[in-house]
Parts: sequence; structure tokens; C-alpha cells
Amino acid sequence: MMERIIETEDCVAEGADYLARIEPRFAHLLTLTGPLPLRRRPDGFAALLSAIVSQQVSVAAADAIWARMQVAGLTDPQVIAVAGDEALRACGLSRQKIRYARALSTAGIDFSALRACPTGAVISRLVAVPGIGRWTAEIYAMFSLGRADVFAPGDLALQEGARMLFDLPERPREGALRAMAEDWAPWRAVAARALWAYYRLAKDREGIR
Repeated sequence: MMERIIETEDCVAEGADYLARIEPRFAHLLTLTGPLPLRRRPDGFAALLSAIVSQQVSVAAADAIWARMQVAGLTDPQVIAVAGDEALRACGLSRQKIRYARALSTAGIDFSALRACPTGAVISRLVAVPGIGRWTAEIYAMFSLGRADVFAPGDLALQEGARMLFDLPERPREGALRAMAEDWAPWRAVAARALWAYYRLAKDREGIR
């Protein structure tokens, strides 16, 4: 059976309604946040490179680095492959992320084919590339491919959002949050949007680009 794809705000609203019915805390959250954002992005090389840029830095820092890369024209695999380290470093990329960007530029990913692959296969293909961990692959599946039932429990903002919403004594670790999220299927990607929105409301800062 083809996986559900989030295409429009109506899809997100459908998922939010479902979560509110099965979990009162989500119902309460939605009265505070209002409608959840669509957060769809294009797929392809640039989207995945942008996700790598976002790894382990603040949203503001990632936005600034990505903006410099766009101005410099460093968002295309052929350009990345031949660009000098100095040009990439001038945009704000660390030595490690320069290596990851180059690895992605030569990985030969068939981005069109990924659209028809099951989410598990998408994640397996992406994590085979150096620098792409499970979080990056899950974010790509969620935002660029629109998969409705993918979650990213390694995300610190999601962990903190869950801690606050469910009044937990401490931030749940990745494994514990992954187990919690099983109850939110088949709309785990909407649950993620809800927890990011709640985090933004509580902390007055974005938890995801």
C-alpha cells in the first residue's frame, strides 16, 4: 500500500484532528498553537545538502550559512564537487561538513526514484552516504518527500517538546521518544510538526528550519 503523502494544509489538518482524538494533550496543544504549518520543501540534492548544513547548529546559524551558499551558487552537485575548500569554508561550513557535502555531490543518488521508495528504503539509501545520519534522512523524508508517518526522535527540540507536553521528569532519549511516537501512527510527521510548534511557543525560538 502506498504511504500517505502530506501535500497540503488540509493533509496536516487531517492528521492534527486524528492526533487530537487519540491524545488529549495534543488536543490541548492545538488550542495553543493553532493550525500547524505545512513545512513542505522541494526534494533533490539542494534539499538534502540544506539538511546537512542544519546538523548540530542553531536554526539562525543554518539559515545564515545556507543563504551564503545560495549567493555563492554552491547548491549544485557539480559545483560542490569542484569548489575549493576555501569557498565552502567562507560560507561557514566546517571541515567535516565540507567533506560531507563533497560525499553527497558524488553519491549518485537517484532523487526521482526515492519518491516511489518506501520510507525505510529511503532512509537506508540516504544513511549510506557519509555525513547523513538517521535524523537528516528522516527530516528529508518528512519535509521533502512529505511522508506522513515518519518521525525524527533524535531531534532535541522534539525531545524537549515531548518532555514539556507530557510533563516528563527529563527529556526522553531517542529510543524512548521513538517508542512513544508509535502511538501517533499513521500521522507521526504531523505529531512532529505539533511538537515543534509547541517548542516554538514555549521557548520563543524555532526548533527546526
